[in-house]
Amino acid sequence: MIEIDAISRNILQALEQDGRLTNIDLAAKVGLSASACLRRVQDMERRGLIQGYRAVLDPAVRGAAITIFVMVGLSEHLKKDAQAFEQAVAQAPEVRECHNITGSVEYLLRVEVADLAAYKAFHADVLGTLSQVGSITSHICLGSPTDKRA
Repeated sequence: MIEIDAISRNILQALEQDGRLTNIDLAAKVGLSASACLRRVQDMERRGLIQGYRAVLDPAVRGAAITIFVMVGLSEHLKKDAQAFEQAVAQAPEVRECHNITGSVEYLLRVEVADLAAYKAFHADVLGTLSQVGSITSHICLGSPTDKRA
């Protein structure tokens, strides 16, 4: 585990809330000089604590009005099957996240689509064509009152 002090933790928290903060504003927020703050941020980028910066888009802008969480169980528990499944869903633009999880199924997907017809097509034409898939359970998201993903 990478050790970080309180100032670096404050920098990370501030950047997580607003990745567009200027270095001067960030430095003021955490109580450092601009040069000291910049050195710390660059060091955290180098060490992989900060892995990137991105824009958070409204899914509706992409035509994705519905979010569906999909639990996928594999028919076999072989490494080759997991790899094939992961490669296939990585190619599907509807899949915004793919998580390998523990429990009764192997994967949890966050799928964003325009409507239920688009999800039905994804279900049949993507998941339904993968021989590795043994079970599919879909959960339609009604809202996300807390979402801290950047």
